[in-house]
Amino acid sequence: MFNKRILASLKFLPVQLLIGLLLCTWIPYLFLDWSYLDQGFNTTSTFNILISGMLTSLTLFTLNLIRQFPGINSSSYILPVFIFWFALVFVPAELTKYSFSLIYYCISGICLLSYLFIIDIINRRYTVQTLAYIPVGRAINMPEQVPSADWLKLDTTNLGQHVNGIVTDLHSYDLTDDWQEFIAHQTLQGIPVYHHRHIRESLTGRVKINHMYENELGSLLPCENYMMVKYCFDFLIILALLPMTLIIFLFTAIAIKLEDNGKVFYTQLRVGHRGKSIKVYKFRSMREKAKEVLTVDNDDRITKVGHFLRRTRIDELPQFINVLKGEMSLIGPRAEFIDFALKLEQQVPFFNYRHIVKPGISGWAQVNQGYATGAEETKLKIEYDFYYIKHISFTLDLLIFFRTIHTTLTGFGSR
Repeated sequence: MFNKRILASLKFLPVQLLIGLLLCTWIPYLFLDWSYLDQGFNTTSTFNILISGMLTSLTLFTLNLIRQFPGINSSSYILPVFIFWFALVFVPAELTKYSFSLIYYCISGICLLSYLFIIDIINRRYTVQTLAYIPVGRAINMPEQVPSADWLKLDTTNLGQHVNGIVTDLHSYDLTDDWQEFIAHQTLQGIPVYHHRHIRESLTGRVKINHMYENELGSLLPCENYMMVKYCFDFLIILALLPMTLIIFLFTAIAIKLEDNGKVFYTQLRVGHRGKSIKVYKFRSMREKAKEVLTVDNDDRITKVGHFLRRTRIDELPQFINVLKGEMSLIGPRAEFIDFALKLEQQVPFFNYRHIVKPGISGWAQVNQGYATGAEETKLKIEYDFYYIKHISFTLDLLIFFRTIHTTLTGFGSR
């Protein structure tokens, strides 16, 4: 029991951070040449420890935030997050006057990666396993709403086994006095009680809005300061990728021209930020003068080169122009056709709220669902968009960025 408690304590970030800083900043010095250690903790060695500590802290913080999002296999993001912060921390540090110990950083990096994988194993071992639900109101079919969780149905106020949380419709008139007393008692025992809508949102990554009172309006308004920072990041990323992007542009243009000698680029009016119309740029992936309707599986309008461009998302790269113009972002809800958006306004409650942020080249809906065509798929896509708008943050954008790389390599959701 004592060992299990020690392992369980590693779930908490302060404990993880304390152990991580010890392992990844101080322990590596034990493996260095003794002549290096004889120099003592001078300015250079202090600088090395500081940089290693920053990398350890930022990586741990980011991974802990990523684990909070639904459907995430956090072990898949350990190496990408490590590389991301390694580049952001060490590249600027390389420009300073201080010297580096290559051996120290290699040992520190190995220690950090090993520690992160151990933490991930422990976190999965002590992840929430079972949720009990009281079948009243809109919580009557929780297993159908969220099939990914392990559910225990409560027919009586006798819990009978250990659970990690209780879910119900706290607004239901069917929640009797006995159930309310049961909920109060379980809360005093330290068992968290969740409203069905909150648990559905946290486990599915979707926000459903049928009535205005179901969501606080403020939670759907993104932070203006972050949106400014987000644009700066977009600009810097596009600038850093510019040499590679120009090469891809050149080869793509040649391939399109060789196939049918048609136009390289294709422009289309779509709905942008705050409902304004924007002209979106793309590489042409369909036959010229093809009818503008929604894409379907095995669409015969798509050219041979176009199939490759769509599968790898290369056809979206010209939208970098829209990003630089401030009309779009790298990450955000998909910009819809104007006619399609007008129809959805009549079918989906509060559809226009998705225009409260700039549309993106990739987004939460794209990496979770792919390309949506039917009415039901589109409604799910809107729920993913609402989740993104409600939880928009640097961590969520970073997560979508990593998952976009995966979808690009696998062709997930392309048509």
